[in-house]
Amino acid sequence: MSMWNREKETLSRDEYARMQLSGLKKSLSRVWGNEFYRERLRRGGLGSPEDVKSLYDLVSLPFFTKDDFREAYPLKMNCVDRRDLLEFHMSSGSTGTPVVMAYTKNDLLQWAECMARCYAMAGLDKGDALQIMPTFGLFNGGFGCYHGARKAELFTIPASSGNTERQLRLMRDFRTKGFVSVVSYVPRLIEKLDACPEGERDLPYLKVGIFGSETFSDETRKRIESRLGIECFDIYGMTETGGIGTTGQDCSHHCGLHVWEDQYITEIVDPETGKEVPDGEYGEVVFTSLTREAMPIIRYRTHDISRIISREKCACGRTSLRIDRITGRTDDMLIVKGVNFYPRQVEQALKEIPGVADEFQIILDEHNGMTDVTINVEAAPGVTGHTVAKHLRERLGFLPKGDVFPIGALPRTEGKAKRVIRKNAQG
Repeated sequence: MSMWNREKETLSRDEYARMQLSGLKKSLSRVWGNEFYRERLRRGGLGSPEDVKSLYDLVSLPFFTKDDFREAYPLKMNCVDRRDLLEFHMSSGSTGTPVVMAYTKNDLLQWAECMARCYAMAGLDKGDALQIMPTFGLFNGGFGCYHGARKAELFTIPASSGNTERQLRLMRDFRTKGFVSVVSYVPRLIEKLDACPEGERDLPYLKVGIFGSETFSDETRKRIESRLGIECFDIYGMTETGGIGTTGQDCSHHCGLHVWEDQYITEIVDPETGKEVPDGEYGEVVFTSLTREAMPIIRYRTHDISRIISREKCACGRTSLRIDRITGRTDDMLIVKGVNFYPRQVEQALKEIPGVADEFQIILDEHNGMTDVTINVEAAPGVTGHTVAKHLRERLGFLPKGDVFPIGALPRTEGKAKRVIRKNAQG
């Protein structure tokens, strides 16, 4: 089984623990020199970094959240000399002040190392053609993929997002073996591919698809793999952890996301109480970085929902902690008529209905304190709204409104799909 860094990816549990304690102490000492971090940690009860003597002391530290990053905008959380910063990326800021992540030279090397591990895990080797479809810019996706591709010495095709016909032409002309994208863009690729002339509807050199930034179901994975003849991988990382791929990916056995434990400590906590939950139980993912310099994270609450699957050695040979693929986010949970559910559950249910296509919308209409939900889907002729509604009621526990549209009728986006649309009616 190919590994990028066999030494660090196959450490024993004791070796990981020693490395994590050393990294935790270094991170705490680093952030203690920053006034913003220091005051937050003091308010949370930490008197000094020296108070942390073992990994068990981690739970005594306060949580950090996205609100901390927003309060610290633009660079109040920077822990190095400004002259040592080489690059920064940030979230879109569509829901408020953007989240900024700055990088030193070593931070960029750490990012590239993590991404190179992900590429090797997906079966990509030196010289293989990799097509990068995330946007190059302030969003971290494109550049993170690029830094890692340079490290792994892949033949990089920096296509960026959009222009689907060109994406397909590049895949054919340059014999693309793997590509990175948001998963919701793949149905658009497939639609264009299916519309091509006879003899041009397959991509014979394409073997690997790496998808991040969005959750997707096993049914979606199987559909994509079947149509494109590829193997799909789920990559994990976010702006706050340093970007795409920084926290891990699933291997070819697809039995959970391998977390880079020499780089991050992972906790799963109860979203309500903040207390750690037993292995196997779902909760909120919390990360603490061990090697990042400019803006380390200490007990960062991601809002992502997962669980610890195993701490044992995987069949791929890696020994790192494995967590379940992200099932949703605490802030994405929808409550309709007393029933809690996540958009991914809707996707899973829809994929079970023969003839239903990939595009769908969840429309929430709030009126007089009540929320009505409408689920619109695309489907082949013969699929009725009654069939869809009946199946969703069985799977979700309530009967949504909705309609069935011809394939291609619902709006498309080049980036992340907008699955949930909220309407705030007055009344």
